[in-house]
Amino acid sequence: MNTRIYNARLMTMEKGCSIQENGEVWIREDTIAYAGPERPTNCMFDREINANGNLVMPGFKNAHTHSAMTFLRSFADDLPLAQWLNQQVFPMEAKLTKEDVYILSKLANLEYLTSGITANYDMYLFPLEAAKASSEMGFRTVLCSGLNNFSFSLDQIEQEYETLNHFHPLISYQIGLHAEYTTSPELLKSLSALAHRLSAPVSTHCSETENEVQDCIRRYGMTPPAYLDSLGMFDYGGTCFHCVHMTKEDLELFARLGVFIVTNPGSNAKLASGIAPLTDMLDCGISVGIGTDGPASNNCLDFFREMFLATALQKLRLKDAAALDAEQVLQMAVTGGAHAMGLSDCDCLAPGKRADLILIDLHQPNMQPLNHIAKNIVYSGSKQNVKMTMINGQILYQDGKFQTGCDPEEIYQQANRIIRRMQED
Repeated sequence: MNTRIYNARLMTMEKGCSIQENGEVWIREDTIAYAGPERPTNCMFDREINANGNLVMPGFKNAHTHSAMTFLRSFADDLPLAQWLNQQVFPMEAKLTKEDVYILSKLANLEYLTSGITANYDMYLFPLEAAKASSEMGFRTVLCSGLNNFSFSLDQIEQEYETLNHFHPLISYQIGLHAEYTTSPELLKSLSALAHRLSAPVSTHCSETENEVQDCIRRYGMTPPAYLDSLGMFDYGGTCFHCVHMTKEDLELFARLGVFIVTNPGSNAKLASGIAPLTDMLDCGISVGIGTDGPASNNCLDFFREMFLATALQKLRLKDAAALDAEQVLQMAVTGGAHAMGLSDCDCLAPGKRADLILIDLHQPNMQPLNHIAKNIVYSGSKQNVKMTMINGQILYQDGKFQTGCDPEEIYQQANRIIRRMQED
């Protein structure tokens, strides 16, 4: 289907967050053919959408999440991280089935769409089921293995790498580990060898808490980034999630290696893990993306809240109201996340890029007056402003209604049945 969106304010994000007035976007099937000022055309379009002066921009990239953890939303709150994980999360996760992950991933995907998220980087159990859920709904997902001492195996990861990277155009797969502290040295060395054999980047949780860092130093005499680097883990690059407690040397190491960082301000604040030094990362030249983390630790999958927290917490950390400009945050939410996920064809609106875009409703009180649209999105925007979410040229969410081929109410009922079953076991 060929689509034209016209009468739009346009933020392509090719070079920053500048706004093109009277813009339009042409889409051929799943690809952007044109994005720029309105101009005459002899092209025939199957569908023409009048944006009514609203903003068209690339969709947000949720660069770290555990989608199927929707079943634990508001189930184990207000606990320290170790107690939350070991006494609440891990025992319940042991009861998950493949069918559960399929349904719970669909629930997360619905929520992503309402927040203008057009792709997620998902690390969780049963990745094949998550791939099925996303591909059936038309949602773009990058899956990541979570090797650890308790689940996954190197053979499984290598098989999934081959299978899921050829599964569906909307699905891709990266290798990764859960964290240094949950993975034995032998497994870590084997995963590094696999990364070298595949010439592949590696993703992992890293330096999320002070205890994690101190324990790693006690075990190996090095911080988690330094230890993983000593194993050659990032010789082909990688992406590290959280990175709250980083030394200057850690940041310089990641800058030199080209490792991406994904910050999770909502989850890190709720679990009292700390505030990541985002300004230091950017000053070092590190590319930073944003993620929600899982819905058990956040608890919502709301990118507007994440963007606000990303900048507000930096200002608080540095006691500087000028720290981390809103436009920097917006670029992290879109282009930074896309690059961390390996989605270089989804990072902006330009000919040849994938048609993953959103329509932001500016005709809402929280967006007026239009003094600075990019800052409005970060500081006053909310999910109510997401008027449309398009992925791969297909409209999946518009004016509060889903077009994903599944019944949301049925998904909600199934999710509630899943958690009730687990509580009764």
